[in-house]
Amino acid sequence: MNKPYKPGGIAEMLAIALPMIISMACDGVMVFTDRLFLASLSPVHMNAAMGGGVMIATFTLFFTGLTGYSTALVAQYLGAGIKEKSANVTFQAVIIALLSFPIFVLVRPLAGVFFQLMKIPPEQIGLQNQYFNILILGSGFSILRNSFSCFFSGIGKTKYVMISAIGAMIVNVFANYCLIFGKFGFPALGIKGAAIGTIIGSIFGMILLMFAYFSRKNREEFGIIQALKFDWQMMKKLLYYGTPQGLESFLNLLAFSSMIYIFYAQGNVVATATTIMFNWDYVSFIPLIGVEIGVTSLVGRYMGAGQPDIAHKATMSGIKTGFLYSAICFLLFNLIPEPLVRMFKPNETVEIFEQAVPIAVMMLRIATLYILAESVMISFVGALRGAGDTYWAMRASVILHWLFVPIIWVSFNVFNFSAITGWIALVSFILIFCLVFAWRYYKGKWRTMKVIETPGTDFPEYS
Repeated sequence: MNKPYKPGGIAEMLAIALPMIISMACDGVMVFTDRLFLASLSPVHMNAAMGGGVMIATFTLFFTGLTGYSTALVAQYLGAGIKEKSANVTFQAVIIALLSFPIFVLVRPLAGVFFQLMKIPPEQIGLQNQYFNILILGSGFSILRNSFSCFFSGIGKTKYVMISAIGAMIVNVFANYCLIFGKFGFPALGIKGAAIGTIIGSIFGMILLMFAYFSRKNREEFGIIQALKFDWQMMKKLLYYGTPQGLESFLNLLAFSSMIYIFYAQGNVVATATTIMFNWDYVSFIPLIGVEIGVTSLVGRYMGAGQPDIAHKATMSGIKTGFLYSAICFLLFNLIPEPLVRMFKPNETVEIFEQAVPIAVMMLRIATLYILAESVMISFVGALRGAGDTYWAMRASVILHWLFVPIIWVSFNVFNFSAITGWIALVSFILIFCLVFAWRYYKGKWRTMKVIETPGTDFPEYS
């Protein structure tokens, strides 16, 4: 970064995080509009897109998390002044992304089995399978796009990620509009069109990032062409630190999706209310991932330069940035919850939707209990990952998530909780999760961790 920002300050954080917030917001808009368009067909279409989308994320998050750790490695090598290794990290991530394509094809049948086990309503499960089976075939493109995004996040040039995300969003929304409703001469494919449009948008965003990555300036500064080689030592480092992040993401979302499907099993009314709630929760949360990436990038850079105090300052700047955004969501969810819910009203009056409205409104109000806490937690998570504390984060996060799955199941199936009471229990889990990560951060072990190599050292041990 060429501008004289105060190290670790809010201005430096915003220079990286703001384009990433916009980028993640664009990804949120893509998902949100998919479900909004499908809601006009029926609540069942919307619920199927939610259920299928959660399973897509579950299947792909291991690779997203694994390649995503390249952000921290790229940043640490940049901070240590070894730019050519930053590019080599990215190429190892690209290799992993390419290997994901056949794996996604092989695991595709497992989703249908899982949907049956979770007792998804029969009128939803067919549509959900259609959406999933198409979207999973193009998921490798999103992993490739993520790999290139992580390079630019790591070096602090997040404007390229933002441009890619805006382009992907525009193409995705237009393609979905055409293919869902049959506009401009295209066939009306419904939920199949939503899946195809999402793949088209993802490919377009990936192409934009590839143009930026292989630009002349980038090739000369980072030795991009010379870095296009397999490096076992670098791959081993990415696998060592990225695997915990990937496993954490996969296992956590599998647990969280199980909780969602437990709500779905309560019937179409609760499923509709849950989908609407999580659509807005996604909008409120996904931009915060931009803050997390900004914190990971800066903490990684300053830890690579041996400056943990400035890394801590960057974490505090991330908290302030995220808190401001979350405060806006907090006000909206409290002041106008019903208009937000009714945005998903189908074109024709449907009794299921009307019965779901008061449940969804109450869920939105209850969600405000954790919205501000999430804005703080996301910076702690980003800091721990940037410093290399990935194994502890994986263990703690996975244990907490999987402890809560049976609690939610028992709440509904043994104690016959209402949807609202079950939602209060889920919100309580999220608050506990935030407190645990805050405790780990302030314990301070991350300050002494080493990720990139120094003479006479290898990978650290974790406790």
